[in-house]
Amino acid sequence: MEAFLSNERPKAYSLSEFSRFVANAMSREPVLMGAWVVAEISDMSVRGGHCYMTLIEKDPSGTTIARMRANIWANRYIYIREKFRRATERELSNGMKVMFYGGANYHSNYGLSFNIGEIEPSYTMGDLERIRREILIALQKEGILNRNRELTFSDPPRKIAIISSESAAGYGDFLNQLQNNSAGVEFNTFLFPAIMQGEKTAQSVIAALDLVEQTRCIIDWDCVVIVRGGGATTDMNGFDDLRLARRVATFPIPVVVGIGHERDRCVLDEIACIRCKTPTAVAAWLSDTAGMAWQRAYDLATRIASFASERLKGEHIRLQSIETMIPALAETQLKNARLRLHSISALLPAAASEALSKARIRVEGLTTTIRMASNSRIKIEYPALQAMSSSIKSAVTSILEREKSRLDNLQKLTDVLNPASTLKRGYSITKIGGKAVSDIKAVKAGDIIETLTDKGSIISTVSETHTT
Repeated sequence: MEAFLSNERPKAYSLSEFSRFVANAMSREPVLMGAWVVAEISDMSVRGGHCYMTLIEKDPSGTTIARMRANIWANRYIYIREKFRRATERELSNGMKVMFYGGANYHSNYGLSFNIGEIEPSYTMGDLERIRREILIALQKEGILNRNRELTFSDPPRKIAIISSESAAGYGDFLNQLQNNSAGVEFNTFLFPAIMQGEKTAQSVIAALDLVEQTRCIIDWDCVVIVRGGGATTDMNGFDDLRLARRVATFPIPVVVGIGHERDRCVLDEIACIRCKTPTAVAAWLSDTAGMAWQRAYDLATRIASFASERLKGEHIRLQSIETMIPALAETQLKNARLRLHSISALLPAAASEALSKARIRVEGLTTTIRMASNSRIKIEYPALQAMSSSIKSAVTSILEREKSRLDNLQKLTDVLNPASTLKRGYSITKIGGKAVSDIKAVKAGDIIETLTDKGSIISTVSETHTT
């Protein structure tokens, strides 16, 4: 401050001289020479084999509170990139939280930067797991973690809405396997394009899900399939997003996911109705499910046909048995009817005699009354007596005619059911040992059979039999 208040000209340094002071001061601080630093990658790019990026730190509200340029020189970038990819099966990318080892460097032209020489992949994996765990805990607290997993599929699911990038690795394989499935099932599919990697993944997939739900009034989708192939450039971070996870968990249609490699996991794997390892595994699951449904339908149809055949066979045998029983039943019914008629006929004279006796007694009583009335010189007419006599005669006549008619009908039925009548119509009856043959299986070659016809009988020996 005194230098500004005095009249003397202050001592000034050139920018390069001042830069050297800064560089010298930094070189005397051990921490600046080499330390592990935790930060988030931003603005990453690779040029001339060197990797350039900006490391940032954000507070809980998402506001950036620290920023520094960083670089990985080509001779170390190849090593760091391969080490990270082997450990995580992912590429370094924007938005990823990492732990780098490096030192501060100050250049007179480029300013302060952080030179990276090593990486700790386990920190990134742990941070990703932490993010997934926090998302799952949030969904659990909201009570929606298992909502989509509890939905049921139509059997089989054939109307499929697909969310993927048309150029995404694995999408073509998924379609090819689905359309050429071994079960020969036809699927109706429609692609709802979405960005499947990078910072816009979650937003794009949510928009596609919204569009699928809007089209339900046109097509009643059986399920939604979210597929993305794997590869060296896999970036799964976009699928570990709370907004996307919440949308999938509450989606009203069953969601099937097949994202990345077999070892890849993301939040959607934990909340979707069905999780498959790869896109082709999703296609295999759909075709297998459809194949099993068709097989169940085929088995049921076969069982129904077999049951119907056995039932018809049984009913045919039962009808044959009834047919052989009809003559005997008719004879029994006729015999019973004759017995009833005989009983009734035997009772009629006695009943008529009793009725006549009662009538005579009444007539005699009336006659006596008439005589008494005559002696009393009272003129009385008796039309009721004449009506009673007529009623008795009519009732007896009606009973006799009704029973005679019933007997005639039974006689006609007996004539129709009589085997002799059947023979007269051109049929014949085959017997073995005096019993009628109703099943061809009861006859074998060499048996002696008797064939009854209307005009006589034929004795023959069986040479062979045939079933129809």
